[in-house]
Amino acid sequence: MAGDVLGLVLHPTRDVSEVVRIITDWAARHRITLAVRAEDRARVPASVEAFAADELAGRCAALISIGGDGTMLGALRMAVRDPKPVLGVHLGKLGFLVEVEPPDLPRALERLVEHDFTVESHACLACDVCGDDVVAFNDIALVRQPGAGFVAATLAVDGQRYGYYRCDALVVSTPAGSTAYSYAAGGPLISPATEAMVVTPSAPMAGISRSVLLSAHETVHLELRADSAPVAVEMDGLLIRQAATEGSVHVRYVRDAGRVVRLDPRRYQERSQLKLSLLDLPLLPDQLRELLPDGLREQLDRRELPPPK
Repeated sequence: MAGDVLGLVLHPTRDVSEVVRIITDWAARHRITLAVRAEDRARVPASVEAFAADELAGRCAALISIGGDGTMLGALRMAVRDPKPVLGVHLGKLGFLVEVEPPDLPRALERLVEHDFTVESHACLACDVCGDDVVAFNDIALVRQPGAGFVAATLAVDGQRYGYYRCDALVVSTPAGSTAYSYAAGGPLISPATEAMVVTPSAPMAGISRSVLLSAHETVHLELRADSAPVAVEMDGLLIRQAATEGSVHVRYVRDAGRVVRLDPRRYQERSQLKLSLLDLPLLPDQLRELLPDGLREQLDRRELPPPK
C-alpha cells in the first residue's frame, strides 16, 4: 500500500489524540498520506487531508478505526459500497471486532502497508426501513419507548406470514451481532462461520417468544401492527428513527460486505472467546492468563518456571 492513502475513522467523543500522534509520526517517516472525514478536520494535524464522509472510503486503500466496536462498525458501513480493509485500534472497554492495542500500532501499520495480514469477511444486513435504505453489520432493532406500550409486529419470511410479536424490542442480527443486543435479549450465539440471520424478541409478552434462525437466502419482513405503540428503530445501536407508529422493515443478508484486517487470527479468536466468557461463562485459570498483556504474561511464566537443577 505504499503511496496509497490511509483513512482514519475516529471515535466521535473519546480522546484519540495519542493514537493519532503515533499514526501521523509513523506516516511522516514512511511518506504515507493520511485522511479523515471533513467533520474531524480539527482533531488531526494539518498534514492529514480531509474528505467528505461519503468520499473517504473511496479515496483510501484502507481504513484505520480508532475506538471500540461502534467505531469499527461505522468504518465498515462507510466502506460497504466498495469494501476496504479496516484495521481496528482498541480504545473501548470490551471490543469483539478490534484487535490492535495502541502500543502494538507501529508494527501493525508496517504489516498493513506490506499486505502482511489476512482479511476476515463480514456480512451485513441490507434494510429497507419505512422506505429508507440502511446497512447494519450487527443488528437492526425495533425498540419500545419507555412508558408507551409495547412493540407489536408481524413476521413474514420470503413473503410467507408466520406470526406476530408483542415485546419490548425485536432484534434482527448477523452472526457477528449475535453477541450484542440479540444475546442480551436471550438469543443464541452464532458462529461467525455461519451464514444466517436470527430474529430475537426481548421480554416477549405474547406471540412468538423464541429466537428464529433463518438462512442467508431468506428475507425477513417485519410490519408494525395497528395495536403497536410508537417504536424507535436502531441500527448497530444508533437511533435512526424515533416514534414510528406505522411502516415496515425489510431485511436481507449480504455476504462479503466488510473486510476486517486480522494480523493474528488465531490469537484474536482466543481473546474473543475469553472476552465472551466474561459475559456469561466460567473461566479456567489458564484461560484467564491469556487476557493478560504479552509482557505481563511472560513475566508470570518466568516466575513459575522450576528452579534450575
